[in-house]
Amino acid sequence: MNIGLRILAVLLIFTGVIWILQGINLLPGSFMTGQIEWAVYGCITVVIGLALIFFARRSKR
Repeated sequence: MNIGLRILAVLLIFTGVIWILQGINLLPGSFMTGQIEWAVYGCITVVIGLALIFFARRSKR
């Protein structure tokens, strides 16, 4: 389960960063480009991913 949580966390962080870059218009080519709400969604997704990493590391101890 720990490995699964870490994989999910990394995927969430990666997706969140992509959404942030598209939302602030640094990564063009999508309907999300230049729309600030996607940057907000990306920040929320990154925070959830970081929380999952923290939870996965904490539950191991």
